[in-house]
Amino acid sequence: MVERDKTLQKDRTGQGTAKSALANQAGRTANWLLERYHVQGILDFMSHKTVPMHRHTIWYYLGGMTLFFFIVQIITGMLLLFYYKPTAETAFESVQFLMTKVRFGWLIRSIHSWSANLLIATAFIHLFSVFFLRAYRKPRELTWVSGVLMLFLAMGFGFSGYLLPWNELAYFATKVGTEIVRDVPLIGHTIMKLLRGGEDVTGATLNRFFAIHVAILPATFFLLLGFHLFAVQLQGMSIPISVEKSQKKIKLMPFFPNFLMRDLLGWTVALGCLAAIAALFPWELGKKADPFAPTPMGIRPEWYFLFMFQTLKILPAKIWFLEGELLGILGFGLIGILVIFVPFIDKASSRGELNRWGTIFGLIAIGYILLMTGVAYM
Repeated sequence: MVERDKTLQKDRTGQGTAKSALANQAGRTANWLLERYHVQGILDFMSHKTVPMHRHTIWYYLGGMTLFFFIVQIITGMLLLFYYKPTAETAFESVQFLMTKVRFGWLIRSIHSWSANLLIATAFIHLFSVFFLRAYRKPRELTWVSGVLMLFLAMGFGFSGYLLPWNELAYFATKVGTEIVRDVPLIGHTIMKLLRGGEDVTGATLNRFFAIHVAILPATFFLLLGFHLFAVQLQGMSIPISVEKSQKKIKLMPFFPNFLMRDLLGWTVALGCLAAIAALFPWELGKKADPFAPTPMGIRPEWYFLFMFQTLKILPAKIWFLEGELLGILGFGLIGILVIFVPFIDKASSRGELNRWGTIFGLIAIGYILLMTGVAYM
């Protein structure tokens, strides 16, 4: 018995020595990195960074949620690239092989597709929350501009990625979408040919959309994302005008670990919900595209383009001396430009005054988007 106790004591001593050696090695490694890369300043910044706490604090988490879905897109997209073949002859078959032969391939593709839609949904909600809270006012004008541009790029991701499976629905939806671009004055036909790689949607179109989807858009998005995150960290979270005017003392929450841990908790819940949705409602592949087949009835774009699609659909052929579809395209282009420059147009918010006209226009925009989307589905 005594010998066994001595043996156990030696084992514990040995384990304690091993843990102590491991801790010392970790400490030396951390010091080695700190000496060479000067990250202590970043750690100090994070330890002193705070987040305002008020009744609108919940909206601060939407930016992080949008970032989470983008990270999911990057990871699942890289996994899909191992099997995807971007040619008209092999694209559909490669996706079909991934979904039927590769272990959990169907789930990865389903997560990629669902997260793309949730990314755009959270980005839209984040945009409107920032708009209604007037978080774009001085000095955050460029943060708003970069955010709006990233939303446009996310919609570009959706449009370019839609064609890649080369199925029937994606082929004809892309054909209809690129035909709308042709109506842009002066440069419309040139843009259409540039996107399609010719006069019609062919294998060249697939190659171009693939390059746009995996190279051009990600490179541009990462540049804007880097600036956006830097600006948010540097300038902090905006406090709504109504909260500032209340003259109450605003509570502050430490960014690390309080806010960050809540953000990560939200990411964990979102990942579980995303996995459940992808498993219960797997993304269908459909039939392979046949360029010689007639356009099927009921072809329409993804939901985030539907309000524009339905607007162009209901416009009359002629409005004064202009074609109705052309006028609609010009109108949406002008609205997009105005959205980008909202911080420079809304002078009242920069002065700390609540501009009620902005709230009214925002509510009208939400109502119109929901109405046109609902009409398109019905």
